[in-house]
Amino acid sequence: MSTYTLKEITRPSGGFAMLAVDQREAMRLMFAAAGKPLPVTDRHLTDFKVNAAKILSPYASAILVDQQFCYRQVVEQNAVAKSCAMIVAADEFIPGNGLPVDSVIIDKSIDPQAVKRDGGKALKLLVLWRSDEDPQQRLQMVNDFNHLCHSHGLLSIIEPVVRPPRHSAVFDREQAIIDAAKELGDSGADLYKVEMPLFGKGTQQELLTASQKLNDQIGMPWVILSSGVDDKLFPRAVRVAMQAGASGFLAGRAVWSSVVGLPDTELMLRDVSVPKLQRLGEIVDEMMARR
Repeated sequence: MSTYTLKEITRPSGGFAMLAVDQREAMRLMFAAAGKPLPVTDRHLTDFKVNAAKILSPYASAILVDQQFCYRQVVEQNAVAKSCAMIVAADEFIPGNGLPVDSVIIDKSIDPQAVKRDGGKALKLLVLWRSDEDPQQRLQMVNDFNHLCHSHGLLSIIEPVVRPPRHSAVFDREQAIIDAAKELGDSGADLYKVEMPLFGKGTQQELLTASQKLNDQIGMPWVILSSGVDDKLFPRAVRVAMQAGASGFLAGRAVWSSVVGLPDTELMLRDVSVPKLQRLGEIVDEMMARR
């Protein structure tokens, strides 16, 4: 059985410039917020994701898709460029307490063999991190996920995202990101996908110091995500995170959120999102060249 290496999902420079379109109910909410006439149907989401894959994948080193809305359609329509690897989300989101994602488990319906047959190179798992929940349970889930990936020769990408504790009003997001990295940053996955410190705000020096603190805790290659970061600040965030030791990004919103719900989606993806993604890829290459 062939085992994939990180080269499968990087640019020739060795850096990651990866696109995420695996948002689920969060994307539905984005369409609603953009003034899309309600109800926002599953079809709206699927069409947007497939279009994004077709138009943007030539400029990405990998694309992250979800089973619920677009994996099958993307595969059937050959929507992913040959030069772009496919990553499949293997997380099942459980809503609750008014949140579209209140907890996460490994999706039992994921078939790693089928993913590999369809050309997929990696699976991704979202891990919600709360300071007052059992770390052993989280570690066990990550171990199970790593085993699922590696026993089928697929790469394992974990995405710890911090949330306020369930039973306390006190929440220090920045400290939580560091604590999550301490706990999961050496957990045997192939790649760590992390939230950008300070939401990408503040001075370059503040961001660099926060990113270096994060880098100190992560014992594997890592990339940043763009949720919560203003898309105008994201290119700088990628640059600073990479200066601190990151190897690129796996992001969706910074690339395509500004075109959600607009008419002429395909045209908008071409005119607005392609240049954003190209620019981010250039930053990744430039920062890798300095190493």
